[in-house]
Amino acid sequence: MPKLVILDRDGVINEDSDEYIKSSCEWKAIPGSLEAIARLNQAGYRVVVASNQSGLGRALFTINELHQIHQKMHNELSQVGGTIEAIFFCPHRPNEDCQCRKPRPGLFHDIAKRLGISLINVLAVGDSLRDLQAASAAGANPILVRTGKGTLNGNMAGFEEVPVYDDLAAVVDNFLD
Repeated sequence: MPKLVILDRDGVINEDSDEYIKSSCEWKAIPGSLEAIARLNQAGYRVVVASNQSGLGRALFTINELHQIHQKMHNELSQVGGTIEAIFFCPHRPNEDCQCRKPRPGLFHDIAKRLGISLINVLAVGDSLRDLQAASAAGANPILVRTGKGTLNGNMAGFEEVPVYDDLAAVVDNFLD
């Protein structure tokens, strides 16, 4: 089993917003999420992020602002001894019919190709049905957290057996124990 975990960003690592996370000032880690990533790293797991970022395509923020958000995430994570190896993101709006926007598995395929691994048995943690769909389509094992949009998923047809946890810290507690 590859020692890799794929995480969605908004709603899994940091607080989500219907207005989008548009600046580093708006980026706030979910309590316990950064420590959970550090625990994964300490157990020998590589951690990568796969995130839809249509705010770029909607011109709500620039690529420079997105890099500043990610730099803040990296900085705060390093303070607790953790690291995210890579961030894969889709900048497209939903109507652009790209292959990388979740629920399509393009980001996951990019991760597998770039890292030279199969995603079979790789954990993929998300807070939405589209996260689960993309992970499953790529062969990864989807997990749902209730943070972010995770409490809004009433119709989970086809994903009723997916494990559900309160947050990323709970996922890691269960996974590493």
